Amino acid sequence: MNIEFSKYQGTGNDFVIIDNRNGLVELNTETIKQICDRRFGVGADGLMLLNTKKGYDFEMKYYNADGKEGTMCGNGGRCLTQFAYDCGIKKEQYLFLAIDGEHDALFADGWVNLKMKDVIEIKEYASGYILNTGSPHYVKPVADVMAEDVVTKGRELRYSHQFLPDGVNVNFVENNEDGKIIVRTYERGVEDETLSCGTGVTASAIIFSREGVGFNRIEVTTLGGELAVEFNKNEAGNFDDIWLCGPAIFVFQGNITLE
Repeated sequence: MNIEFSKYQGTGNDFVIIDNRNGLVELNTETIKQICDRRFGVGADGLMLLNTKKGYDFEMKYYNADGKEGTMCGNGGRCLTQFAYDCGIKKEQYLFLAIDGEHDALFADGWVNLKMKDVIEIKEYASGYILNTGSPHYVKPVADVMAEDVVTKGRELRYSHQFLPDGVNVNFVENNEDGKIIVRTYERGVEDETLSCGTGVTASAIIFSREGVGFNRIEVTTLGGELAVEFNKNEAGNFDDIWLCGPAIFVFQGNITLE
């Protein structure tokens, strides 16, 4: 079977994307894992299918690099929106369906902005915080994020008893004291540090807004580039109208033959 695919990246968080609006593409776990492998396949943090869905501009089906269907991916959602536009679904604003529900997306100043799910619960744990931004995240403030052993510490927390059986994504975050934060993330499903994680950046911004960083907008530096998170803190102390904002870049297009 020969499949045409496109490669996109959002601040270094990269994805293989397949147009499946005809519904003919069926991939199993091992095949997805092979495609995402950086030595034996195309190489990516995840794979997405652009599906049709009645009542929506499209449906987002996301798989982690381990071949398993994942929870929401923020950078993936932004890249898929750009892909949808490039495929001819040209609109000013989009409404699509993902695993965690409906999402709005729009283009602004060369970036793709994605509306994220509301955050209604934040828990403290082990000198950090637990919250869900479409995917579960642990956020740990640190003094020097570049000095952290993200892979070793992240893997330990990801598999800790507290987060069994599904695990958690782990973010180490530094406030650089100029209204910005620096985020490094260990992602489950990739089982490594990624250059950027959209839901992790969103979670980190929400946590640091509680510490007085920014005012309804926080700029974020990741290893792969710059993002921003905009939000509203409502009267109940919860967060809504959350937007993940950043670039979504086409890398290349190709074909892969699968057994």
